[in-house]
Amino acid sequence: MKLALAQLNTTVGDLTGNGAKIRDAYRRAVAAGADLVLTPELATTGYPPRDLLAKRRFVDDNLRVLAELAAGVGPVPLVVGYVEVNPQRPGKDYFNAAAFLQNGGVVERRFKSLLPTYDVFDEDRYFQPATGNAALAWNGHRLGVTICEDIWNAPDYWPVRLYQRDPVTELGNLHLLLNLSASPFHLGKERTRYEMLQAVARQHRVPLAYCNLVGGNDELIFDGNSIVFDAAGNLIAQGAAFQEDLLLVKLDGAAPAVPRPVDHIASLHDALVLGLRDYVQKCGFKSVVLGLSGGIDSAVTACLAVSALGAGNVMGVSMPSQFSSKGSVEDARQLAHNLGIRWAILPIQEGFEALKQTMQPVFSGLPEDTAEENMQARLRGNILMSLSNKFGHMLLTTGNKSELAVGYCTLYGDMCGGLAVIADVPKTTIYDLARYINRAGEIIPVASITKPPSAELRPNQTDQDSLPPYEVLDVILKKYIEETKSAAEIIAETGIAEKTVREIVRKIDLNEYKRKQAPPCLRVTTKAFGIGRRVPLAQRYVER
Repeated sequence: MKLALAQLNTTVGDLTGNGAKIRDAYRRAVAAGADLVLTPELATTGYPPRDLLAKRRFVDDNLRVLAELAAGVGPVPLVVGYVEVNPQRPGKDYFNAAAFLQNGGVVERRFKSLLPTYDVFDEDRYFQPATGNAALAWNGHRLGVTICEDIWNAPDYWPVRLYQRDPVTELGNLHLLLNLSASPFHLGKERTRYEMLQAVARQHRVPLAYCNLVGGNDELIFDGNSIVFDAAGNLIAQGAAFQEDLLLVKLDGAAPAVPRPVDHIASLHDALVLGLRDYVQKCGFKSVVLGLSGGIDSAVTACLAVSALGAGNVMGVSMPSQFSSKGSVEDARQLAHNLGIRWAILPIQEGFEALKQTMQPVFSGLPEDTAEENMQARLRGNILMSLSNKFGHMLLTTGNKSELAVGYCTLYGDMCGGLAVIADVPKTTIYDLARYINRAGEIIPVASITKPPSAELRPNQTDQDSLPPYEVLDVILKKYIEETKSAAEIIAETGIAEKTVREIVRKIDLNEYKRKQAPPCLRVTTKAFGIGRRVPLAQRYVER
């Protein structure tokens, strides 16, 4: 048997475009001699469709696309993910479904059993879970069709399971297990996924074909990495990472393959590039603008933007004040030159003085403080948004996760923008990304990497005036945000001073309101500040 896995980059809601992608992949697979073609989860609608499912016409249009696909399918079957209507009541309106298409029609339908409702997932909001699953007979073979989460509850792999059922075990003996997936990326996900799928193949002694979505949809990034194991759990094929692929696999007698090594920083870089490109283009933009401070965060963001969109579609802007060093302006200029992007210098000092004069009647006699510092950030945000409005650029924010976590950022200032590219990347990892970008030669000026980080909003300011060293801060943030450790547990596990830990935890909790108003950020860790984090704003729980 020759199997084809169509690893597609679908766009949520682009039913016609998604249908065309599926159709093209099917035709190419058949031309290459495939006996069966597999697509990702919800390939017709894109994943996740979320509240588009509240529109019945959207679901009906998805069914029309499915019918059009079926009409073009010949003897070679196509297994495609789509949304099916649930006719039964009581129950949710729809099923997350897979259709087995052959000879111009829908031969079989299978529905997803396990509906993830944690972190970024909210499928129980929309879908009715299947109460059972049955193998599908085809050409003398017993095929098991599962959808994403259905394969993520293997009792021999997970020490703690979320569900009582294991849909794979319910299928009984199989000749081939298929999985249509939309599994989003985060750092370390590739290895976990590989080991889990390998364990399933070995446990059930069945070849396993896992077809994953690729591309960026809002905050989520899907890395592809579709994979096929034989019945002994040997890897026999692996799809490309972070790009579309049509993976053709001969199951009979396939030789074991060597797993592709994972470089976490390279994967992080490629994930951010893909997420940035898809978000900008799927939202209808062609170009971006961002502030270039001369620091490492804006430098890394600019490099990612050039990799995603090309130098001709990126504009950098320096906005120095009286507190900006000559070195910062020169570093920004050098970065723009190295990247070949458009660059402008628009000083804010006159505007800052004018705004202070405007505020003088009510600020008179009061010392300058964070109000004046934030005026500068908001002037810069105003300038960048003006450029966005005038030229149609999407504005990228350049703040990192460490800053956003503790509120070291200005609402309506440096938080202005359409996409927060690195807002899920800790500051210490930003340095790793910068070194990766410079691996073949200096793109980011060395001074941007080596100088002490500073917002440059007052004389001789550095980040460490207000924050502990980032090497300490990021340890606290990871344990509190991603591992959900208490302050007491963090103190006991790390030996970091109690005063430091409790102050950082307090800042994280106090600044939830800022993050609620931040642009969407690309998720690359297990817990990003976005749809997977739902902390109340008006609440009084104090961490102990």
